[in-house]
Amino acid sequence: MLKLLFVLPPLMVLALLPHAASAPHAQAAFFAQAAAPEPAAPAAPDVPQNNPVTATPDSQAQASATYKIDCAMCHGEGGNGKGDLVADMGLTMKDMRDPATLKNMPDRDLYLILRDGKNKMPPEGDRVKPDEIWNLVILVRGFAKK
Repeated sequence: MLKLLFVLPPLMVLALLPHAASAPHAQAAFFAQAAAPEPAAPAAPDVPQNNPVTATPDSQAQASATYKIDCAMCHGEGGNGKGDLVADMGLTMKDMRDPATLKNMPDRDLYLILRDGKNKMPPEGDRVKPDEIWNLVILVRGFAKK
């Protein structure tokens, strides 16, 4: 039932979009364009390479609450990659408890993925402050230490 709360709204938006009659070749061109690879993310000079935030018990409690609401449905409790929506959405998630998973990923890259999203993962964007995203980076890195 909870899965429906996350799947139905995007489907409703798509169903309500205006549909224009178009020639088959126009439809093929649209889908070819949609399948084109996404351009690389623009440079983000405002984002430091290393995490500038120091974790506190309160900030990590907030990060944990955000993770449970926004991330655990796919990434699983504790970052195991076995969230409730993984099978339904046809996802393959990495186990972030494995130290090798994030070993070669700088803090900045994790921050940008959380802020901007990646593939089917929606962005946190403006819903949270930059320091809250940095605290999520700390939380996610902590999964491998447990």
